[in-house]
Amino acid sequence: MYDGQEELDNLVWDKNDEDSDEAQKRMRLKTTCRKVEQLTEEKFGKSATLVSPLIVGGFNILYRVRLEGMSPDVMVRLPCPSLVQFPKEKTIQEAATASFIAKETQLPIPRNFFYDQDSIVGPYVIMERIENCGSLSARLTRPSEDSSAPHVLDPNVSESTLEAIWSKVAHCMLRLSRITFPRIGALIKTKQGSYEVAGRPITHNMTDMVRLANIPPIVLPPTGKTYGTADEWYTALAEMHIAQLIFQHNDLVTTEDDCRNKYVARQIFRRLAKQGRLSTFGFAEDNWSAQSSKIPASTLCPAPPTSSLFRLWGDDFRAGNILLNDSDEIAALIDWEYTYVGPTQFILDPPWWLLLETAEMWSAGIDDWKKTYEIRLKTWLSAMETAEADMAGPSRAEPGTLPAPLSRYMRESWETGRFYLSYGARKSWAFDAMYWKFLDERFFGDRESGVMKNDLWKTRVHLLNEKERVGMEPFVERKMAESRERRIVDWDPTEAKERFSELLFD
Repeated sequence: MYDGQEELDNLVWDKNDEDSDEAQKRMRLKTTCRKVEQLTEEKFGKSATLVSPLIVGGFNILYRVRLEGMSPDVMVRLPCPSLVQFPKEKTIQEAATASFIAKETQLPIPRNFFYDQDSIVGPYVIMERIENCGSLSARLTRPSEDSSAPHVLDPNVSESTLEAIWSKVAHCMLRLSRITFPRIGALIKTKQGSYEVAGRPITHNMTDMVRLANIPPIVLPPTGKTYGTADEWYTALAEMHIAQLIFQHNDLVTTEDDCRNKYVARQIFRRLAKQGRLSTFGFAEDNWSAQSSKIPASTLCPAPPTSSLFRLWGDDFRAGNILLNDSDEIAALIDWEYTYVGPTQFILDPPWWLLLETAEMWSAGIDDWKKTYEIRLKTWLSAMETAEADMAGPSRAEPGTLPAPLSRYMRESWETGRFYLSYGARKSWAFDAMYWKFLDERFFGDRESGVMKNDLWKTRVHLLNEKERVGMEPFVERKMAESRERRIVDWDPTEAKERFSELLFD
């Protein structure tokens, strides 16, 4: 059975590491630092001095700059070439989103003084610097002598500490859940100073597809594309999983049967998205899944509307981007990259980051992650209920308010498996584990006992339509033949679009 993250393209990953190392060296050069000071001086009209050290994040480099006669210092945030795909779009979307949230809520968002997609240093954001004592992730991680070790929730952290801190995060999530939008896409600031859903969603998964698997950008959602229904976005996500299978040249498929498993799962998932079934799975309106016959609809919350009333979702909203002060209050919510207006279904799941590490990267495997997560989920739901009680009042009648408490939606998400649907829909390299381990039997009923991993596809191939069944073996044969030669493919855009279209069977 699939039990973790599928392999990225290691050839592409190695090359990206080399390119990003060179890019970071250039960004550390004195000439670059002087340009950062120059940009800051031009924007504020004050003398600017860089304060060491530079901060290198997962996708960006931050320069702390001190301005004459101004306090506190400011941070200049530049996307790191090679690490960041679509840097111009990403920067203006991230900055617009943070500015919008700061304007519409009382959440502690660092103020953006200036941002643009073009300057002497490329795309940039100049923001307020917030004093803090480190991230929530660093506060809760298990002790380790290796500073580079992945953060994992300390098993010895007390329940009272978790509930106290998590209830503050829950307050923030509740405030965000009350803001709704008419379409799915990225926020952009207009020339008139308002904010509109006018950009395509730039997701974390899209960045990984290009950066770590060499997926041709031409097959991703086009610039400026927005979506009118949740089903349209689920379909777009499903099609990106198919693109991953087609265009990741190295390391994704290990055998012919592994390729068939991936093919069958992706075609079925896309079909369910196009039929509008993924958006209702696990809700009262779910009348199609095998699971629905076992759970009375009257015991479940209603599904969100498929059109309108969408909400902000952040792929990178996690404990590492929540900064605390010395009394464990939230000092700032940072790094709004890969945040977009998405299906409300996404925010109705409990946070994936409660254990700090992702499910697919959990060293003891997903089953152990699930067992550990369930224990901590009880604390999270208690914290959410506390936050809901604190915020109860007239605001419950405001437009956009959910028809049931968010804590109830989150509890049902875990119990029905909606959590795994959302998780798998957003993450191509976790999709296979989520689909075969947690979703397939909930969708279509129990498989025969003892089915081996290599035979999973045989249990569901009958669900494919004739074109999909006929197209499977030629695709598998071509994929296995191409994968014998390890190389980085220079995809021709026209050919890539044709190959992509061939496997969608529209």
